[in-house]
Amino acid sequence: MDSSKYVRYTPEQVEALERVYAECPKPTSLKRHQLIRECSILSNIDPKQIKVWFQNRRCREKQRKEASHLQTVNRKLTAMNKLLMEENDRLQKHVSHLVYDNGFMRQQLHTVNSTTTDTCCDSVVVSGQQQQQNPMPQHHPQRDADSPAGLLAIAEETLTEFLGKARGTAVDWVQMIGMKPGPESIGIVAVSRNCNGVAARACGLVSLEPMKVAEILKDRPSWYRECRCLDILNVIPTGNGGTIELIYLQTYAPTTLAPARDFWTLRYTTSLEDGSLVICERSLTSNTGSPVGPPATSSVRAKMLPSGFLIRPCEGGGSIIHIVDHIDLDACSVPEVLRPLYESSKILAQKMTMAAFRYIRQIAQETSGEIQYAGGRQPAVLRAFSQRLCRGFNNAVSGFIDDGWTIMGSDGVDDVTIAVNSSPSKFLDAQYNTLSILPTFGGVLCARASMLLQDVCPALLVRFLREHRSEWADYGVDAYSSASLKASPYAVPCARPGVFPSSQVILPLAQTVEHEEFLEVVRLEGHAFSPEDIALSRDMYLLQLCSGVEENATGACAQLVFAHIDESFGDDAPLLPSGFSVIPLEPKSDSPSAARTLDLASTLEARTGGTRPAGEVEGSSYNHRSVLTIAFQFAFENHYRENVAAMARQYVRSIVGSVQRVAMAIAPSRLCSQLTPKSFPGSPEAVTLARWICRSYKNHTGGELLQMDSQAAGDAVLKQLWHHTDSIMCCSVKMNDSAFFSFANQAGLDMLETTLIALQDIMLDKILDEAGRKVLLSEFPKIMQQGFAYLPAGLCVSSMGRPVSYEQAVAWKVLNDDNSNHCLAFMFTNWSFI
Repeated sequence: MDSSKYVRYTPEQVEALERVYAECPKPTSLKRHQLIRECSILSNIDPKQIKVWFQNRRCREKQRKEASHLQTVNRKLTAMNKLLMEENDRLQKHVSHLVYDNGFMRQQLHTVNSTTTDTCCDSVVVSGQQQQQNPMPQHHPQRDADSPAGLLAIAEETLTEFLGKARGTAVDWVQMIGMKPGPESIGIVAVSRNCNGVAARACGLVSLEPMKVAEILKDRPSWYRECRCLDILNVIPTGNGGTIELIYLQTYAPTTLAPARDFWTLRYTTSLEDGSLVICERSLTSNTGSPVGPPATSSVRAKMLPSGFLIRPCEGGGSIIHIVDHIDLDACSVPEVLRPLYESSKILAQKMTMAAFRYIRQIAQETSGEIQYAGGRQPAVLRAFSQRLCRGFNNAVSGFIDDGWTIMGSDGVDDVTIAVNSSPSKFLDAQYNTLSILPTFGGVLCARASMLLQDVCPALLVRFLREHRSEWADYGVDAYSSASLKASPYAVPCARPGVFPSSQVILPLAQTVEHEEFLEVVRLEGHAFSPEDIALSRDMYLLQLCSGVEENATGACAQLVFAHIDESFGDDAPLLPSGFSVIPLEPKSDSPSAARTLDLASTLEARTGGTRPAGEVEGSSYNHRSVLTIAFQFAFENHYRENVAAMARQYVRSIVGSVQRVAMAIAPSRLCSQLTPKSFPGSPEAVTLARWICRSYKNHTGGELLQMDSQAAGDAVLKQLWHHTDSIMCCSVKMNDSAFFSFANQAGLDMLETTLIALQDIMLDKILDEAGRKVLLSEFPKIMQQGFAYLPAGLCVSSMGRPVSYEQAVAWKVLNDDNSNHCLAFMFTNWSFI
């Protein structure tokens, strides 16, 4: 049969081929011949024609998927275009109002009596603006608080005011910097300007049906991490098919320096004539003539102004969502230094408004199968882990009395607060409460502290704490926390940072759609150096949640929360979270963020004397304040309570000291923005090492490492070596497991994803792959005899576990002034992350 001829298949033949295709879309030649032999209806078809059929079938399948994807993108773009047109109409109306107000003000100014003082004119203008942006709250006549009709009247007013904010100009909205609308982004995010309280608004597209979206948004504790409880105290159906709910909502305290907040609200769910769903909510106060809510015992009663969700069905599936959050957190009730935390619309947008959108998008992509997680765990289980970590940490920070927390007496210094909870069932979910069944279990102790930071980027600080745990953590304390999970805690250790060094390996578990939060398992690899340390040498595991490490996220809070787990790590593993939270108190500077690798070693060393180097500018282009909250929890046995309290207090104080050193190092006002050799603290050692590296390279290879005059000053050599585009690093001469790095230029630190202070913890054999180690060992005699060797292209691994490729490497001996071996230098050319 001529294979070039067109073959028309019968329905039976197509059905047989489709069955095979479903099992194996790309059968081998052997499989195709077997198919012809076993299926009699295909016996008259040439094997080459069968091959062509499968090729065409795969092509049609690919085209179908591409067409489906393009149709989905087209629907998203159409919906987003509609959303942008509506936003454009709203802005045009707003501009018209402003033009009218401007003309009115000009007319008023021209008609003012010439005897009117300038101060009066200013008062007229200011009062007019205030009336526009801050309308006086309306006082309604007293209603029958127990009457459904009275509550429905409040609900309808709430609906009207909410729609005015969601679709109109009731609030002066300003788009957040960096939030660009698009089919794959959150959408349009805006914050309020000059209004009562703080407000944020977002609108965008999600691929879930309106009813599902409404169900998710009404379950606020599932997506709002700071929501402690949401109690629906009454549900009243309305005649129009909607419902009115009376709700008591309590949130956690963001820091130990201020109390928590709670709300007494009315929530109204209804449908509009165009088929849209609306869920709107507002606080019930004496002004609304409404039922009296539960008393605020351990919280400050805050006010929710008309807020909510407008969910519109989208053509072709999905929903367009408008979210408005407008609250008054009673900022006057907190210390003045913390008021920016309660007066920032950007923080509200990140914590509440955008958090709701991100959660819905996450659910949508998980539902559609777009996200696949490693390890075989279900997305719901991973989300539950993240939520339990956050809730456990927030519980520890807030320390609610009704959860069983009591404050222990201090040791005379009030920098660290110790709280004890002897009834852990109050805050550990019942099904996870395995600790309290131990006969000697005494409870849980929490050591917490808060501190203000100046000129420190929250994302940068948390990223450093995550990547370099050895800089602040105590291995002995970690071992105690890990042992308490196995019901066999040993004698309480003293806090001795650095006595039991360990390295960490981070194993990713899951991350959110926009990578603003990720869940991971951290393995702490222990090393024993004496027989008595054998009990501390085993590996330990942490479940860790990290969020807010993107420096460009305006108003974002950075958090690092972790809990010890055992090797089995079941879905119901008990968790006792500890960690750090850093919240910005002021908007970020418009200056470009310092996307830099930190020279922490030299900076910390430079600051030891406590003096500012001559010529350093007093101010900072990154003028930023934030509040850091630290909370560490420990299980304890009855007879060890005082010992654990003393250990926890000392441990948190040591962590505070470590964080202060790190914060001092990463503050831009203390770093030279050009990272000149002055960053090396008057360092003759660094200058000398740079000179030895360049001289040895020239003597061994005959080439110049740097393109500069041989008589150039040492500072200039160091500066050019630091900024060299290739990765240059030095390690000890011995080629064994303990060969560690002692220096790297900025490209080298970037490649290893580390800092100078943490560089010394990285071993040479840890960054090279097996092939690279074999090549280096084979070339090592040549390096020692000849002085250098060229190594072929290969792969290595950064300190964060990311693979790095390089085109070539050069290794050479670095000789000191006595021509003795000082170290080995490596240069990796044209490296890049894979």
